[in-house]
Amino acid sequence: ISFMNEIANLCGRVGANIDAVRKGIGTDARIGSRFLFAGCGYGGSCFPKDVKANIHAAKKAGVEPMVLDAVEKRNQRQKERMFDHIKSKYGSDLSGLIFAVWGLSFKPGTDDMREAPSVVLINSLIKAGARVQAFDPVANEEAVKKFPPEWISENKLIFFNDNYTALENSDALVLMTEWKMFRNPSIRIIKEKMKNLCIFDGRNQ
Repeated sequence: ISFMNEIANLCGRVGANIDAVRKGIGTDARIGSRFLFAGCGYGGSCFPKDVKANIHAAKKAGVEPMVLDAVEKRNQRQKERMFDHIKSKYGSDLSGLIFAVWGLSFKPGTDDMREAPSVVLINSLIKAGARVQAFDPVANEEAVKKFPPEWISENKLIFFNDNYTALENSDALVLMTEWKMFRNPSIRIIKEKMKNLCIFDGRNQ
């Protein structure tokens, strides 16, 4: 995962198509085509914990965990990349801007918010002065627990029960979790709801 995320960043800089690179790598039977999708970082209860545990075990045993250290460092940096893209368009001061965020859980099919990249993004957006209108098909209730209550009471962060309603008057849409329902959305409705049509796709959907 971290390797593909790093290659995706390289592709973005040199104008290569990460999807074509992924397909090429996947043709090697020793590697296979699964788990080669670049994105905005991994989360959950297993990968982060296990990588950290192996790093700790290696250091305790006197082994320098160079690859594992790099995996951890790349994943943490990857979670910040979406905010970097947003700053490159709007600058560091996001005051007055509204961002719709689709997908909050660390992966589709769960409400698990542990180590979710969406938490890093939303924290960065609000601290930069933006408002966030968030939607996840199952993780809204868990997501509420991850943020200061005053952000919600002051409407800096609003959770919606419908993905299109979350787009109302937004300046940009940020897709953070690859739920199937986000693969073929109605572009007509998106255009009607959003103030400006701008999409940051964190999962190459």
